Amino acid sequence: MSCLNDSLIVRRMQMVTTEGMNKSFLDEYNSPEAVLKYSTKTAGQGVNYLIQHDYARVYDQAIDGCRATSDLPLRVLEFGCGAGMNLVGLVSRLQRRGIPLERAWGADFSVSLIETATKEASTFLAAGIRDKVSFHVARNESLSADLAAGIDRSAEDLRGAFDLILGVNTFRYCHRLGNAADCAADIYRLLRPGGVVVMIDMNDRFPLFRSHLKGTVESHEEAYLPSLEEYVVPFEAAGFEITTKDHFCWIPHSAGRALTGICRTLTPILNATARSRAMRSLVVARKPA
Repeated sequence: MSCLNDSLIVRRMQMVTTEGMNKSFLDEYNSPEAVLKYSTKTAGQGVNYLIQHDYARVYDQAIDGCRATSDLPLRVLEFGCGAGMNLVGLVSRLQRRGIPLERAWGADFSVSLIETATKEASTFLAAGIRDKVSFHVARNESLSADLAAGIDRSAEDLRGAFDLILGVNTFRYCHRLGNAADCAADIYRLLRPGGVVVMIDMNDRFPLFRSHLKGTVESHEEAYLPSLEEYVVPFEAAGFEITTKDHFCWIPHSAGRALTGICRTLTPILNATARSRAMRSLVVARKPA
């Protein structure tokens, strides 16, 4: 009986911890500071550069993989999209490359960031394509259900509806909240056979992240960074074929023009000598066709 009571106590403590982290993350990403940090005009030079270069090369390869199994216009979803600058940059790139887009959706749990993302699309996308992009409030742990509610469709309607799904600097929160497996399984359901998911997030082996240095401020759970293998596991468990798992990228999102230039110059040397210590972990996975 005491073992059962102990188990119930542990579960209640886990629920309280998870609820506390959820509130902490929501407060952080609904703040005015978050809007400035993740908007095109006020974000660092680093993230704007990465969206057009390092991340763009990853997306190009993923898109080419999608198009190898379907010649229909692309249907794209970004989960944890923040203020939309990554998805807006990708859609603009598709237009420049002449790749047809049927629809692009962005999803994030922060109402403030979703409102900002809608404004970003209106400001930075050309008239002919902006109507194909929309943003909706949806949590990673209930992506299908929340997105379906946001676009007034059933979750079943969205099964197999997407060619490409992206997540940048968001999947680590699934690990921190203990729902990475659920999120990966939901992504699997949302992708069509042959569809591709791209996950980019912090590398736990990079020594200078703020979350490494804030141990006295945040709990271990709130600051936790998964290893590359830990990022991979939920996608493998969901049934994906892992096509890429790697470390890359030496440019901080918040870098100014000078630091971005320095990091660009050093990147080839750092890749050759210390690639496993790069800033980002990358997982690209394909739903079997």
